[in-house]
Amino acid sequence: MNDRALRYLLAVVRAGSVRAAAEVLNVAASAVSRQIIELEAQVGETLLERLPRGVVPTEAGRLVAAHAQRQADEAALLEDQLKRLRGVQRGTVSLRCGAGFLIDLLDNALAGFAQDHPGIAYQVEIGTTDGILAAIARGDADIGLVYNPPAHPDVRGIVTARQPLLAILPKNHPLADGSAPVPLRSFATEPAALLPPDHGVRQLIGRVEADGGFRLVPRLETASFELHRRFVMAAMGVAFLPRFVVAAELRADLLDAVPLRDSILSEATAHLVIRAGRRLPEGAARLLGWLADHMVAFRPPPA
Repeated sequence: MNDRALRYLLAVVRAGSVRAAAEVLNVAASAVSRQIIELEAQVGETLLERLPRGVVPTEAGRLVAAHAQRQADEAALLEDQLKRLRGVQRGTVSLRCGAGFLIDLLDNALAGFAQDHPGIAYQVEIGTTDGILAAIARGDADIGLVYNPPAHPDVRGIVTARQPLLAILPKNHPLADGSAPVPLRSFATEPAALLPPDHGVRQLIGRVEADGGFRLVPRLETASFELHRRFVMAAMGVAFLPRFVVAAELRADLLDAVPLRDSILSEATAHLVIRAGRRLPEGAARLLGWLADHMVAFRPPPA
């Protein structure tokens, strides 16, 4: 198959329309359409279903786009291998992660990895769980870091670590002795910092609220984990986060954390993922191993 046509098809599938793909490729939309038509004639199948707004791949289109993605991955891998053969240790690794991973990612992983691999650059984008899984499946990112994700047929988990959701408390809180897990209901009357309703952690909490017939009292609703940490340190109320989000503050004895008894919350997990069937370039593969070994998110919780 024509390499250009495959590349154009993959761009259209990713962008969702011929016009958007043409802008990404910096070519005329008519040129993209012509390549797709020729590719459909060669394959003998319709590859795109035209909708009033944009296009979606047919079953044949998904197969050919998957083939195009594998070709792109192999080309990138070959380029990386040739660079290493010439002694060039450079490249860019693309990561997608939830906002809660950022401090752990930078402080405990990228800072040390960068010292040993000065030629590697990083692209880090924050996303929702569904957005991260979709980006990994499409090949838009090399590595994903997600909290308690659903199964995805095109995404493979490399490391999974149990990271229970904890109650994060101000110092000297009555429940801060941490001697035993407590139910989420224990905090039903306390002011709380909560993530927005569409966030995965908030949805986990919502399931426990619905099952128990109670509601937490939101004093602060924000997607900023930094605000959650500062809200608790200012003794304005409690928050509910995994340990890796507040690991530095716990080490500095600025906050307290208490495990939650509710099974949905105590069995939550952090995942390090890549696209199923993909061979990563050397730099990305090394970083993947480094993340697994050095990030708090991928270590077992303390006893």
